[in-house]
Amino acid sequence: MKLNDLVNNEGSKKNRRRVGRGTAAGQGKTSGRGTKGQNSRAGSGGHLYRQGGNLPIYRRLPFLRGEGFTPPNQVEFNEVNVGQLNDFATLTVIDPQLLLVHGIINKPENPVVILGNGELDKALNVKVHRVSKGAKEKILAAGGNVEIIA
Repeated sequence: MKLNDLVNNEGSKKNRRRVGRGTAAGQGKTSGRGTKGQNSRAGSGGHLYRQGGNLPIYRRLPFLRGEGFTPPNQVEFNEVNVGQLNDFATLTVIDPQLLLVHGIINKPENPVVILGNGELDKALNVKVHRVSKGAKEKILAAGGNVEIIA
């Protein structure tokens, strides 16, 4: 086989349509674009960020701060205060499943955080995803134990 023997596969190459080359060519005069209007002109369709009358995204961005913009990676926690744990018996192991059964949390797919509002007078073993500094001090002061789960 030599270089002059190489040919393309049948049907793999297609000649481009030469528009605007006279009426006999089949695509003459308006070149298949119709008459007048935005799409008949060269460079039609506006620019890349045109959004059909809406304010373009790059002009909307300064207004998307704060209330209108939600961080995509934020974590929503089930919040439980230390005062809510007084209902459990002494030395009970508090974990997300137990809190769900007792109706203290309602979204089991979200992690649980213990916050320091309220007082605790029982020693409890707490196993949750996160504990605030104040809540940890109150649990340990009551004689309890805190364990962070992944």
